Amino acid sequence: MLGWSEDKPKNRILATSELPIFSMPMSGYSLLKHLVAVLILLLPAVFGPTVAAALEPDEILVVANRNAGRSIGLAKYYMKQRGIPEDRLVALWVTDGETCSRQDYDKKVVPPIRRWLAAHPGAGIRCLVTVYGVPLKVAPPEMPNADKPKANKPSAPGKKAESTLKNGNSSDEGKPAPALPTPGASLDSELCLIKAGIYPLEGWQPNPFFIGYQGREVGIDRNDVLMVSRLDGPSSKIVRRIIDDSLAIEARGLVGTAYFDARWPRPTDDRPVEGYAFYDRSIHRASDRVEASGRMPVRRDDRQELFQPGDAPEAALYCGWYSLSRYVDAFTWQPGAVGFHIASGECSTLHNPESRIWCVQMLLKGAAAVIGPVDEPYVQAFPVPEIFFGVLVDGRLTLAECYMLSVPYLSWQMVLVGDPLYRPFGMAVAS
Repeated sequence: MLGWSEDKPKNRILATSELPIFSMPMSGYSLLKHLVAVLILLLPAVFGPTVAAALEPDEILVVANRNAGRSIGLAKYYMKQRGIPEDRLVALWVTDGETCSRQDYDKKVVPPIRRWLAAHPGAGIRCLVTVYGVPLKVAPPEMPNADKPKANKPSAPGKKAESTLKNGNSSDEGKPAPALPTPGASLDSELCLIKAGIYPLEGWQPNPFFIGYQGREVGIDRNDVLMVSRLDGPSSKIVRRIIDDSLAIEARGLVGTAYFDARWPRPTDDRPVEGYAFYDRSIHRASDRVEASGRMPVRRDDRQELFQPGDAPEAALYCGWYSLSRYVDAFTWQPGAVGFHIASGECSTLHNPESRIWCVQMLLKGAAAVIGPVDEPYVQAFPVPEIFFGVLVDGRLTLAECYMLSVPYLSWQMVLVGDPLYRPFGMAVAS
C-alpha cells in the first residue's frame, strides 16, 4: 500500500497543515530547491555545528540485546572496527522478536538508554545504533475494548496508488485517508525522540532537522533529537558484511552506476505538485544532483515499467518506485551500494530471507544501506530523494546525517539500515 494523507495528526505539537511541503505554492517548491543547493554549499552556515561537522565515532551510543544471540558480539565487533569507546554500549533485555509491545518499549527499551545518557551528560551522543536482535517495530498501545475507536476499515490505498501511478493522474490522490487508531511505529524512529520526554503517539512528529522545515517553528528542539541507524539484516553474517563493506568502500570510494526509476517524464516547469508527483519529480532531481557531482554514471528511466532483470548492472545508488513487496531482480549490487524503493512496508521485516520486500532482498543481494517503512507511512513520509542523494554525493556528511536532513517525520514508520558513519564519497572530499 502507498497512500497520501492530508489528515491533521491529533494532538501533535504542530498540525501537518502548518508545515506544508507537499502542497506548496510555486515559491515553496523554489524554496526547497534553493535550500538543497545552499545546504550543499554552506552546511555550517545553514545548520550550525551540531549537524555541519560529520558524525564521529565517540558521538555514537550502540544499543544491543542480551536476549538475542550474536547481538552483543556484533555490537562489540562494530565498535572495535569503528573505534567507538567501549563504554558506549547499552545492553537491553527485551524480546528478540522483530516486534515489541509498547509496554516493553516504555519499560525495557527506553529506561536503560535514558539512564546511560543521564549518567554521561558530557558524552556528546548524537546518534544511536540499534544492532541485530533489537526489535524493529513497536506495536500500537493496547487499549481497553471500551476505549477502542470504532473506525471503519480503510479502503486499500495500495490499489489507489497503483492506479494513480499507472495512469499518471498525479493531481488527484483521492480523499484524505480515514482517521485510524494510534499506529505502531518503527522502534528506531521512536528512539529519535528518546530525549524529548512525553509526546503524543497519534500520527507523526515533524523532524526539526528536515531541510523543508528550516526557518519554521516545529515545536521540537533539535537538542532533543538523536539520529538513529540500524545494523540489521536477514543474518548476522550480512550485518558483519555491511560493517566490513562500509569501511572498505570508504577507503577507496563507491563506484558503479546510479539508477533512478521515475514513473513519469520530467516536468517542464516548477508548477505546484503534490504527493506522488512531488516524489516522482524529486527522483528526477536526485538523478540531476548525482550527475552534476560527477561521482558516477547515471541512468534514468521514466517508463511505467520498472527496471527489469539485467537492466541494472553494477548498481551503486538507487531510488525508484512502485512495486509493493515485489522486489524486481534487476540489479547487481556493488559493495557499499545505497538505495531505497518508495513503497509501503518495504522494511516490515529484516530477518525473513524468504520475504520479497525490497529492504530484505537488497541486503541479501549485497547492498550496504537501505531505507524503508515498517508499515503504511503515506508517501510524504519518505526521505526526499533529491535531498538524500544530493547530500550523500557531496561527501561531507555521514549516512545518518544525510538521512536525518531528508526525512520529514519522526515517531513514525521509517528505518535506516546501515552504518551511520558510512561516507561512500568521503575519500573524494579528502582528496
